[in-house]
Amino acid sequence: MSFVDKAKNAAEDLAGKAKEAVGKVTGDENLEAEGKVDQSTADLKDAGEKVKDAFKH
Repeated sequence: MSFVDKAKNAAEDLAGKAKEAVGKVTGDENLEAEGKVDQSTADLKDAGEKVKDAFKH
């Protein structure tokens, strides 16, 4: 996995955590859910990159 991809996934995960936290504090369930989706997307992308790396070696 390239450093750039790893950084993008980490940033997306962090942004998702921030959205979720803001959603909880403000009572905005949609924002909270959107944050959770962003985190899940980042996790899936990270897993996909790890699979690609495994087949390269």
